[in-house]
Amino acid sequence: MPEWIIVILRSFILILFLFSLVKWLGTKQLSQLNIFETIAGIVLGGIAAVHTMDPETNFFYAILAMFIWFIVPFGIEKLSLKSKRVRDFTEGKTTIFIQDGKIMEENLKKEGYSTDELMEKLRDKNIFLASDVEFAVLEPTGTLNVLPKKENRPLTAKDLGLTIAPDKEPQTIIMDGNMMLESLANASLNPDWLRTELEKQDVALENVFLGQVDDQGQLYLDLYDDHLAVAEASQSALLLATIKKCQADLEIFALASDNQNSKEIYQTCSKNMDQVQSILEPYLK
Repeated sequence: MPEWIIVILRSFILILFLFSLVKWLGTKQLSQLNIFETIAGIVLGGIAAVHTMDPETNFFYAILAMFIWFIVPFGIEKLSLKSKRVRDFTEGKTTIFIQDGKIMEENLKKEGYSTDELMEKLRDKNIFLASDVEFAVLEPTGTLNVLPKKENRPLTAKDLGLTIAPDKEPQTIIMDGNMMLESLANASLNPDWLRTELEKQDVALENVFLGQVDDQGQLYLDLYDDHLAVAEASQSALLLATIKKCQADLEIFALASDNQNSKEIYQTCSKNMDQVQSILEPYLK
């Protein structure tokens, strides 16, 4: 068999084998490699390259070596899930750089960080004064996580004593001109609703590249033709306007009515509608 055919066959086999090993390790390792996984990745690629380009080498040895270099980090990963000591040894420990607003100089030296490098990391977090930091820790991945002092944190609904309804995950209900029935069901919607919304905006389903709906039922469309303008859905604004109109109409009816009993009913309903408006307005803006 010609050597070039052997090289092609070996390449395909090793690519598939290497792909299988990486998939077996899991997706975590693709984004966050520890020392063993980094070394194993380099060596696995080297073994595959050497045994691909040299047809004279024993192909079985390549498979055996790749399997060994796979099984060692794989085994260590499984052990680290059960043992804190193994995890600290393979992945490292977190290091506190700032605690209670004070910089830990010894920890900086231990990790080889200068003051300039610490300030650069803080600026990446939009913090320009070290005195604004309550706590900062260096993760084993090299990321610096920072907790600003309470007075320097953005206000939240909890700080203001407000109770906010939880957001639901937006659903992609149209993709590449096709209706996604499962996503529609997850959003408690149906195909008839979607067709009606598309008719309102005078858009054909096959012309939609991407369609998403949020937890309030607002539909957002992106068309294949970027020159076509699509009017944004405004159900929330329409609902808020309708509530305000109902409240105003009830006030008018109360003023126009000569019957005292009817006047009181209209006034009560108007106050109730005003309360409904106050409750819903933050969610409908």
